[in-house]
Amino acid sequence: MDTGSVAVLDAPEIEILHEISSRFAASDSLHEVLGQVVNFVASLVKCDSCFIYVLEGNDLVLRGSKNPHPEIEVVDRLKLRVGQGITGWVAQHRQPVAVSRNAARDPRFQVFHELPEDDFEAFLSVPVLCRSKLVGVINVQHRQPHNYTKRQIQIISTIGFLVGAEIEMARLESENSELSERLETRKLVERAKGILQRELRLTEEDAYLSLQRQSRQRRRPMKEIAEAIVLSEEVRRGQTPVS
Repeated sequence: MDTGSVAVLDAPEIEILHEISSRFAASDSLHEVLGQVVNFVASLVKCDSCFIYVLEGNDLVLRGSKNPHPEIEVVDRLKLRVGQGITGWVAQHRQPVAVSRNAARDPRFQVFHELPEDDFEAFLSVPVLCRSKLVGVINVQHRQPHNYTKRQIQIISTIGFLVGAEIEMARLESENSELSERLETRKLVERAKGILQRELRLTEEDAYLSLQRQSRQRRRPMKEIAEAIVLSEEVRRGQTPVS
């Protein structure tokens, strides 16, 4: 099965892909973009279920679903390991898997009791890649047996490349934001420690332990405790607080 070639798209398909790309450019939230992709894939293959898993660390996290699950919320909560089930196999080998009937009998299949879709007959799973790097998996399922065509797999793979770039960009932005937050927290903690050492004549270790203790007792992040100490010091000295 050659999924490396790009399928020739019809005009409606090109319009929808253009709409998805426009959503990316408009900086819609990742959940909104994934929702658009789920709707497009579901209309393309007329499936009964469509999932999008996003690779986060060593886990595949369910981030998009065609069907609501009111009994138990699975979106943003359900996780599986790379290599676990058909989805995990696709993530590990970066190759699509198409099972036209009796999907539950596939030796790679694994039951997730939270998902009623596990009883469906047909299963298609396609990796989402960005520059050959895995970023997620798109799953399509049918209640009845269904033969997935080469064209359908190629088009979903093409969508996967578009989504892959967006997911990777969102992941990098999130990592940069977290790094900036950690650096800011570290600066505040260092300043607060210095104030405690100077005002209370504490050692550096005791000052840090004092911040930890206040954080636990007040059930507030250490950053907030440090901010309060720094702000109090600036007000006492008549300085303009740094925003």
